[in-house]
Amino acid sequence: MNRKRQSVILPFTLTLLVILLDQLSKWWIVSYVRIGSIHASFLSDFLWIVHVRNNAVGFSLGSGLPDLARTILFIVLPLILLFSLIVYIVRSQQMSLFQRWALSGIIGGGLGNLGDRMFREEWVVDFISVRVYGLLGFERWPTFNVADASIVVCAILLMISLLFEMRGERKENGDEQES
Repeated sequence: MNRKRQSVILPFTLTLLVILLDQLSKWWIVSYVRIGSIHASFLSDFLWIVHVRNNAVGFSLGSGLPDLARTILFIVLPLILLFSLIVYIVRSQQMSLFQRWALSGIIGGGLGNLGDRMFREEWVVDFISVRVYGLLGFERWPTFNVADASIVVCAILLMISLLFEMRGERKENGDEQES
């Protein structure tokens, strides 16, 4: 496999790893932790392993929507978006390898939660609860899972990468104008 093709395909191993870790952790939670219960508490109540379900998206946004609207907004649109991201990664000539990896992590998280929405009766399994001591009005951050963590961490890394790229381009343009 040539180097260019490898730099496009290899990041999708992160997609597969995120899906695998996400689904294995959710399988364990569903198998061994009673829904609505706290299984374990660590670091003086900072971290809980719990079992809750979310029939919406982050912060339970959209949980009151009708089933058809939730299906369109939380299954159909994400499928289109994830497919578009995959096509973008494969076709893009300007994207750095780091950005491909970050987008692949976002895709893995998206597919992990999408699998729950499509194949689990009670939708997404969440199990990580972190105490945030009143930050943004929350005593505990909304419960999340491996897929959610992958999406957030990879999105932050992607944004940082894009900011540094823009900063570098401005410096280059500024240097060229001064010459």
